[in-house]
Amino acid sequence: MKKSTKWVFVAAIVLCFAGWGIYNLTPQVNEDLKNAPTKGRNSRKSRELNVRAVKMQEQDIEDVLYVSGSLLPDEEVDLTFETSGKITEIFFNEGAFVRKGQLLAKINDAPLKAQLKKLEVQLKLYQDRLYRQNALFEKEAVSKEAYQEAETNLATLEAEIELVKANIAQTELRAPFDGVIGLRFVSQGSYASQSAPVAKLTKINLLKVEFSVPERYASQLQKGSALLFTMEGDLNEHKAKVYALDSRVDDETRTIKVRAHYDNSNGKVVPGRYVNVTLTTSQYANTLAVPSEAIVSEMGIDKVFLYKSGKAEPVQIKKGVRTADKVQVLDGLVVGDTVITSGTMQIRTGQKVVLDEVK
Repeated sequence: MKKSTKWVFVAAIVLCFAGWGIYNLTPQVNEDLKNAPTKGRNSRKSRELNVRAVKMQEQDIEDVLYVSGSLLPDEEVDLTFETSGKITEIFFNEGAFVRKGQLLAKINDAPLKAQLKKLEVQLKLYQDRLYRQNALFEKEAVSKEAYQEAETNLATLEAEIELVKANIAQTELRAPFDGVIGLRFVSQGSYASQSAPVAKLTKINLLKVEFSVPERYASQLQKGSALLFTMEGDLNEHKAKVYALDSRVDDETRTIKVRAHYDNSNGKVVPGRYVNVTLTTSQYANTLAVPSEAIVSEMGIDKVFLYKSGKAEPVQIKKGVRTADKVQVLDGLVVGDTVITSGTMQIRTGQKVVLDEVK
């Protein structure tokens, strides 16, 4: 085959494929041209956005803080003896309520009691001796030094008796305050030391709610501030009052620790539980507020869209305090304004909108 004939044959094949492609494309082009007016109409219709809105009116809002915390006993102590020895008696039941000063346990004090008995016998003798020396001294039958010696001996003996009594008192374990005694760690007959706890005593008729708040709330909280807390498995809200704030802000967490008192006189709430605290830090009466989703922030500017004559018009606002679902508006809105609360990310200035719901 000649070279020229070969090129003619290739060109013919290319033209055949090109014609076949144009033939298949023509119906699609015709279809697009046919639907073009319809798509334009749908596009114009889609620019009308269905939205929800809220009408501005004065209301009271609260700046509420939600934090977690713990329940602590008002007082708690590990009960230990002040001396060492063998435990001879235990007078309490685990989990029982005990009164302040109640005898809880006893260490062997037999040697001390024997020593006390001996000194008390000597006490009578020393008292009689001083009485006789005093009578003789008044008659000038003995010297003043002899009388003073008898007086000193009696005082020394009385001091020794008081010391033995104090040592006997240290063999008794008594409750330092009213409370519930926990599980005991010793048994009768075991040896007790000053460092070994016998049981834990907890005062639960008054509990402490301990939690931490961000440092910006430090100036807003004060003694007497009321709060509510809940616990897992308990649907009831419990009331407490702040009684103390820590003296400084924590350097690492930038929070300040707060404690509140809870009246647990019925003893139903157990210390050590995790709690959810709801604290009202401030209240604002007769103010304007919008749902947080209504605010659009762009380049550091906060704005909302108002519904005016079927169109969305933006207006810049100045924000105040933020609550769980609302934001206080200090400037930019007036009573009666209709603020769009949905679709704010799709709305453009002057866009036509249709109100589905106005609250």
